[in-house]
Order: sequence, then C-alpha cells, then structure tokens
Amino acid sequence: MSGSARPRRALSLPDRLTLLATGVVAVALVAGALALSGVLGASRVAALDEVVRARAATVAALVADDRVPDPLPVAEPGEVAQVLDADGGVVASSATASRTLPVLDPPTLAAWRRDAADAVLVRSTEASAYDAHARVALLPVTLDGAPATVVASVPLDEVRGVLDALRLALLLVVPVLTLGVALLVRTLLGRALAPVEDLRAAADRVALAGGPGSLPVPAADDELAALARTLNAMLDRLEASAARQRTFVADAAHELRSPVAAARAAVEVARAHPAAYPLADLLADLEPEVARMQALVDDLLVLARVGAAPVPRGPVDLAEVAAEAASSAAPVAQERGVRVVVTGTGSALGTPDGVRRVLRNLVVNAARHAATHVEVTVADGRAVVDDDGPGIPAADRERVFARFVRLDDARERDAGGTGLGLAIAREVARELGGDVVLGTAPAGGLRAVVTLPPAGDGVARVRAPGAGPMMGHPAGDPRARPTPEST
Repeated sequence: MSGSARPRRALSLPDRLTLLATGVVAVALVAGALALSGVLGASRVAALDEVVRARAATVAALVADDRVPDPLPVAEPGEVAQVLDADGGVVASSATASRTLPVLDPPTLAAWRRDAADAVLVRSTEASAYDAHARVALLPVTLDGAPATVVASVPLDEVRGVLDALRLALLLVVPVLTLGVALLVRTLLGRALAPVEDLRAAADRVALAGGPGSLPVPAADDELAALARTLNAMLDRLEASAARQRTFVADAAHELRSPVAAARAAVEVARAHPAAYPLADLLADLEPEVARMQALVDDLLVLARVGAAPVPRGPVDLAEVAAEAASSAAPVAQERGVRVVVTGTGSALGTPDGVRRVLRNLVVNAARHAATHVEVTVADGRAVVDDDGPGIPAADRERVFARFVRLDDARERDAGGTGLGLAIAREVARELGGDVVLGTAPAGGLRAVVTLPPAGDGVARVRAPGAGPMMGHPAGDPRARPTPEST
C-alpha cells in the first residue's frame, strides 16, 4: 500500500444538523416513552392499592361488627379477601380463594403484621399463593378476642400486560417517528440552506474568475438576503480598492520612471564622456533626482501605513505642532521669500506625529505657492492654513486630494513635490477622526482647513517627544510632567 490514506470527507452542514436534531428528538421520545410507562404503571398500581385498601377496611369493619359473611365479598377480577387467625389459618375467605390455602404463608404474614402495627399495609409480593405478582393489603384486627388479620389482594398481571404492550408499541413507534423526523428535518434544512449553497457557488465562481462579480440575493428579505447584500457591498469595496491599488501602482511606477531615467541618463553620459562630465557635475545632477525618489518612496510608505493598524490617540497641543510644521517648511519658505506665521492656541485629539504630518504637508504646500506669506491659525479641534498664492479653482479642490494629481505639473516638479502631499494630509486626518477641506483664503489664495476631534478633559496632553507628559496619562499622574498649559 503506497501513499497516505485520503482524509475522510466530513459530513455536510445539513447532515450534521439533521443528525443533531434527530438525536435530540430520539432522546426526547425515549425519555417520553419511559416517563409514560412509569406514569401509567404508577397510576394503575395506585388504583389497585385503593381497591385492596378499601376491601381490607370493609372486611375489617365486618369483623369488628361480628358480621363476617361467608364468602367474603369481592368485586374486581382475581380479587381475593381472607381473614386469617394468629397461626395463619383461614377463618373466612372470598369465593375466589380456598379456605385451606391462605394468601400469605405464616412467616410472611407474621413479618408483615409486625410492620403494619394497627394501620393498613399495602405491598407488592411474589409470595402470594394465588398470583405470581400481586398487590396485597394487610390490616390487623381482633376476632372473638383473639388477634386476626384481614388480607386482600389483586393480581398485577393485567398491569404488567398493559405495560408490556405499551413498551412494545413504543419500541416500534419511536424508531418510525425518529426516521420521519430525520427525513423532515433534512428536507427542510436542504430547502432552507439552498440559498447558502447558491452563495457559495457564486463566491467560488468569483474567486475562480479573479475579478469583479456579485452574489445572488435570495428573494426572501431575511438574514440570508442581508448577508448576500453585505457580501456584495464588500465585493464592490474590494474591487474598488483593487482598482485603486492598480492605479496607484501604475502611477507610482510612472512617477519613479522619470527620476530613474534622469539618473540613468546622467550616469550613461558620464560613462561615455568622463572627461566632459566631471564627477562633481554628475553628483550635482544625481542629487535632486535621488532626493525626488527618496521623497516619493517616503510618501508611498506613509500612505501604505495609513489605516494598517489602530492609532492610539490623545490630546495634542495644536499650537506647538503648528510651530514645528512651520519650522519644517522654513527651507522652502526662505527659498521663495515667504514668511510663515503661527497664531492662536488650541488642542485636539490625535497623535503628535500624525497631526504634525498633516500640518507640515499643508504648510509646505502653501509655502511653495504663496506670494509673500502663509498664516497658520489654530483653535480647539481646528487649524487653518492660508496663503496669498494663486489658489485652486473650486472645481479642482477635491481632485487635488487624489494621489499624484498636479494642477501645474511642471511647477510642482520644480518645487520638489511628489503629488502626494495633500492626499497624505487628508488620509492621515481622516484616520485621526478629522478631515481636510479646501477653500479661498482672505488674501485670495488657498485656505486649507483641518478639523480634528476636540480633546477630552482629564487626560494629560500628548506633546511632541521630549516636550511634555506621556500620551494617555490622566492629569495628576506622577508620570505626566507639567506643561505650560497646566502650570
């Protein structure tokens, strides 16, 4: 025998549910059958107990009145009544028994009489002289001044026969009912889960096609229909995301092609004409292209990380972060002769690095296109970046947030931009629970408005690294160092 044995295929979900339901029903039916047999048997025995108890009491009353008839009266089929003396001999008997054969032998009679004392004692016995299984009532009495005993018995054969017949019937009925329930449950489950199989088959076709597709929505407006609609919405979002990813990769490849081609051309020229292309000139030509590639790769990594993991947020000092963003934009501003001013105070809920990146991208973008100045105004949950540049037409203010979109491609390249600054600013702001929208500045240039969730009370502000308390520590925590706002 070669190779390993193939794993046995597991039962389908309808089959497993059918087996489970059938097992539960079978257990319930068996338990019900046993309970029915027990209740019926107990009720029949209780009825016979009343018969023999009443018969013993009736005969005892006759003995007490010294009116013992011959024979003793009985009514039920197989019923026996006797009056026995102290030695177990028959003093009086019903016509259904012999005057020479007592119901109970003397040892059994003596033991039962001691247990009975002066009350009626009812027991089952197999020691009856007239029945293999009988229910016997015993009542001590006094006859002619001597102790005597009234004994009444009825056979249990009828009760046992009824119970045996019932058990036989249940033994036949329970399997038939169980099989019927199994067939019914399997049929109903097959019909109920048919839409699930349709969904699975459609999903399998979509997976094999490796492209867009949709799942069938059941006609019934139930949970399966809701599931199908949710899955279709998920497929639509995945397809849209895949389309964006394909576009993004294509755009990134296109954007990287230009600096790579320029660097390669410079290297080839230097190799072909080393005397005419000094090393210093080569390095001067390569440096901006390498810087462009590095900036593009850095921005791509930032976009790839946005939304990849939950972001722990805390209160952030917007004035301080805005000042840091202005410092980051200083080289660009100084090169273009632009003055950057930060005014106002405020805080918001976010992360220092995230808020800093949003404001830095907006301030750098404003400095690249401003004529003379950029103003950053902060307040609680809000930061506004205004410039006096040419601005952006209203029709293009949403389009510029798309990746690699440049309204003036040549100017943007000369300014050193990657076409990702505004896209990063908006996506990071939205990851922090806020947004970035564009408008018109008072000076006619571009206004970028950053909104963030307001900072909550009772939590120490999250400051820039080394500038204040640790993120997430409540105010008053010994680990939270004082800040200008809290002192």
